Amino acid sequence: MSAHETLRRRRFSGRVSSLSAAVALAATLSACSGDEPPEKAYTVPSSLCGIAVQPALVKAALPGGDSLTSATQKPNGGTIRCNLYVDDKLVLSLAQAWWSEGKATAAVAPAYPGTKDGTMSDDERFIYSGQAGVGRTVPSCKTSEHPEQDLYIAVETRDTGIDDPDAIEKLLTAYTKAVEASAACWEPAAGS
Repeated sequence: MSAHETLRRRRFSGRVSSLSAAVALAATLSACSGDEPPEKAYTVPSSLCGIAVQPALVKAALPGGDSLTSATQKPNGGTIRCNLYVDDKLVLSLAQAWWSEGKATAAVAPAYPGTKDGTMSDDERFIYSGQAGVGRTVPSCKTSEHPEQDLYIAVETRDTGIDDPDAIEKLLTAYTKAVEASAACWEPAAGS
């Protein structure tokens, strides 16, 4: 083999080695950047759609992003949804829904697909998974608009990659208690 051919092989080998090192470095950097979730640069208010809530509990169930907005939706006569949007994408829904009186939480939960295979609380008031949960208000809320119905609370993440049963359980129980203490759950006495 001539000196010229040897030099050419070394140059080629050097280029292959450099290219291999660059590919390995890019793969490492991309894997590292995927380990850290995006920053949650927004602020969660202490009241969402008229219900007081601990901002840290809500934030734990939200993805990263820059801005947070909320909107109330009333899809039917018995449901009020507080939808939360991060960077204009629907990411979390907190719902108050009236169901026939006496239904067990386990009977209501199938209406919220994210609760499938969820964990039932010891008192059977709550069912939750890493993406959704359903809770029954206690004592059952009663209003003249819904005299033979009980009020349930649902928390649902929306295609966010969030899978945190602890965060969903804490948010669900706190939000349920907040609704129980709100005007959504009781009516002032006549003449008040």
